[in-house]
Amino acid sequence: MKKFFVICDNIRSLENIGSIFRTADALGVSKIFLCGISGKPPSHKISKTALGAENNIPFEYCSQTWRLIDKLKKSKINIVALEQAKGAIDYRKFKPKFPLALVVGNEVKGISKNILKKCNNIIFLPMLGQKESLNVSVAFGIAGYKICLNHIKMS
Repeated sequence: MKKFFVICDNIRSLENIGSIFRTADALGVSKIFLCGISGKPPSHKISKTALGAENNIPFEYCSQTWRLIDKLKKSKINIVALEQAKGAIDYRKFKPKFPLALVVGNEVKGISKNILKKCNNIIFLPMLGQKESLNVSVAFGIAGYKICLNHIKMS
């Protein structure tokens, strides 16, 4: 598996963090970066949804998402944001290039415009109903599996 990282940008719900850890474990994610207000293990609420996955996936806390992105880009890691934004590519048409870091954002505010400007690509999930977006951990699962399946097909 190629290097696949997740950047949690200011995710306030510990249950969402736990769910992201659990899905990341299923996807073979290399590392999770917890940024800003994102909670970090150990936490009962994270463990409740992660079901032990928080012990399997390496993680690192970074106070400022933009500094982390700058550092990762210097290491030639492609930064991809998952966000409903102008110029975003439908996730089904996106061709991932590894190593890759997927940025997922705050449940209410999403990913800031300043962070989006630093990303190599922005992808989105089409919404067919009345709501503008999915729960962040659900959206990560959908996009994460698509990114990984693209890699598996190409291998």
